Amino acid sequence: MRCTDASSQQQLDELLESINVNGTGKGIENFVSSYFEQLLTYGTAAGEIITDTSGFPYAFYNAPLENLELRRNTNGIDVDIYSLSSGKAEKVKYPQLIIISALNPDPGALCGNSLLKGLPFVSEILLKIFKTTGTNWERLGNTRFAVTYKPANDTLDRAYAKERALQVAKEWSSAMSSDSVKDFVAVGDIQIKVIGAETQIPDSEIPVRQLLEQIVAKTGLPPFLLGLSWSSTERMSSQQADALTSELEAYRRILTPAIKQLCTTCLRLMGLPGGCEVIWDDIMLQDMVEIAKAELYCAQAQNLIEEEK
Repeated sequence: MRCTDASSQQQLDELLESINVNGTGKGIENFVSSYFEQLLTYGTAAGEIITDTSGFPYAFYNAPLENLELRRNTNGIDVDIYSLSSGKAEKVKYPQLIIISALNPDPGALCGNSLLKGLPFVSEILLKIFKTTGTNWERLGNTRFAVTYKPANDTLDRAYAKERALQVAKEWSSAMSSDSVKDFVAVGDIQIKVIGAETQIPDSEIPVRQLLEQIVAKTGLPPFLLGLSWSSTERMSSQQADALTSELEAYRRILTPAIKQLCTTCLRLMGLPGGCEVIWDDIMLQDMVEIAKAELYCAQAQNLIEEEK
């Protein structure tokens, strides 16, 4: 943060660095981290400035959305904030201490849309594939055998077929339940087959990748950030990095008004003059290099235009 009044800078920095956050953390970074996570997960984020008895900023609090209700004001534009913590809706006494942000809200809607909107259907199919694959491996991976005894054509063998089948079953069960390797010895026409050996497990690689591609496209993140080692060219990786940078810049534009409101309110509560502006660090060194190249090319083009004149 950069204050327009130099005398207020040090006091604001000390406050933002040491202020209590949710009772378990310190510093504005913890508050913004939870605020941003809530924004992406639920589409709407809410925060509150807690003051002490003298009105001095005491803590930042990430408010649960189930404790708040947003209603349209009678003028059709402004938003009234109601608290549901007491069991009934009560209008907040100091709405200037509440910070609300919405991610891509629908026209006329007060709440935003989660980054994960539209993914439950895709995720449900993906979970079905994973569950089915696990079930198939549980059935086929834990080998089951079919032992078939075929009595001969003579009358004696057929007469004792039941007893001999029970004896074969007993010996086979003893061989399979043994802790050590044990041979199974039998006399007669006996066939042993693995149950399901002819069954082929459906290939899940292609459908799983197609579903994961939908999820990755929705998040806007490069696949390698999610641990997906998909083959890609160097140029494609560069374009993915550029897309990620644009995505982060869009999120910064949503967070900037909330952070500015938070810090400006803290300045007013502390009785300090001036306002403040949010200064973001460059996302990565590669972005700085690309920006420098773009400025160089623009300067060279401008120089050529002036020489032609």
